[in-house]
Amino acid sequence: MKRQNVDRARGLRQTMTDAERKLWYHLRNRHLSGHKFRRQHEIDPYIVDFVCADSMLIVELDGGQHADQVNYDERRTRHLQAGGYLVLRFWNNDVLMNIEGVLTVILASLASPTPHPSPLPAGERG
Repeated sequence: MKRQNVDRARGLRQTMTDAERKLWYHLRNRHLSGHKFRRQHEIDPYIVDFVCADSMLIVELDGGQHADQVNYDERRTRHLQAGGYLVLRFWNNDVLMNIEGVLTVILASLASPTPHPSPLPAGERG
């Protein structure tokens, strides 16, 4: 299973969406205030879109398909939060149309002390 996830993560890095590519441009090479992010990174059984391991912050981008998998996303988020991560979710459209606002929320979350505050109620996005 581990090898399968490694191969899947590699494939996801090679076929990023426009929103993932745009956000990665701002996160890669420590461009966001010196924070190191990884993309399509395996954490337990999941592959997350972006993670800053030092700050225990995960950033997930959601397209239209996520409206049909709300229960799965909630279980996944609870599992990651149980591991100590703060999970931020943004719609692809938010990244494409308001990248500065998205980066502001990410920076504010990186500045917050651990442990991270409780997540937003279901259905709300960061």
